[in-house]
Amino acid sequence: MSFEKLQEILDCTQERHIPFWKVILEDDCTERSVSEEESFETMRHMYRAMKEADTAYDAELRSASGMAGGDGAKLEQFRRQGNHLVGDYLSEVMEKAVKMAESNACMRRIVAAPTAGSCGVIPAVLLTYQKQKGTEENRMVEALFVAAGIGEVIAASASIAGAEGGCQAEIGSASAMAAGAVAYLENGGEEDIVHAAALALKNMLGLTCDPVAGLVEVPCIKRNVSGAVNAVTSSQMALAGVRSVIPPDEVIDSMRRIGRLLPACLRETSQEGLATTPTGQQVAKRMRS
Repeated sequence: MSFEKLQEILDCTQERHIPFWKVILEDDCTERSVSEEESFETMRHMYRAMKEADTAYDAELRSASGMAGGDGAKLEQFRRQGNHLVGDYLSEVMEKAVKMAESNACMRRIVAAPTAGSCGVIPAVLLTYQKQKGTEENRMVEALFVAAGIGEVIAASASIAGAEGGCQAEIGSASAMAAGAVAYLENGGEEDIVHAAALALKNMLGLTCDPVAGLVEVPCIKRNVSGAVNAVTSSQMALAGVRSVIPPDEVIDSMRRIGRLLPACLRETSQEGLATTPTGQQVAKRMRS
């Protein structure tokens, strides 16, 4: 991608009178020297792979550490009881986020969007949206292009790697991408899209990466839920006309600076945070033996 700022994408949409997603598709065509049809079908393949991963969830599987597996099924059972605090959409988003992240921990096939550790956020939000609203697949693919554009800007201007920027770079980026995608699906304008992303990312600033035993399981799986729900609530605020006081690109710049300020012990090294709790250390010792 050639974009380093969200404003550059907005400028393209205004100058060329094309939607956000089309700007990203055309840029992909230029970068990879492919046709628009090829680019679109590649993204469709990604979306269908997310669907397949969701369908293939196995509640009986457990990760090698024993820390992950089965919680997605618990959330599904709880949702079907109908006695939950949040609506059916958010309940299913939570369920799918856990299922996808558990599948990753159990070495099943997933789509890293933008990373394996944050693989549950975007599928949870978008697959649930299509299921409950009956949106045609082409529009869902367009929403993925929106998400991809946001993710590429974050990757270029900040980071999507936990080892470089902390978990804000993984779950935070995924949440921002999903928020922008939902804003698009709800017929939001380009400003709604980028402010949904900004609001989502702001809520994740400073999030550390402190995986127990160095595994993308604890606290990573449940953070996928937080990122997914945050994406939905942030998009709803943006669609209502709420704007980030700090411009979206400045929010991304802030994430880069915060990531650099985080000490190495809180950037995927398992040297602090939850990883060094008594229980976390016991798990690590057990995994080494």
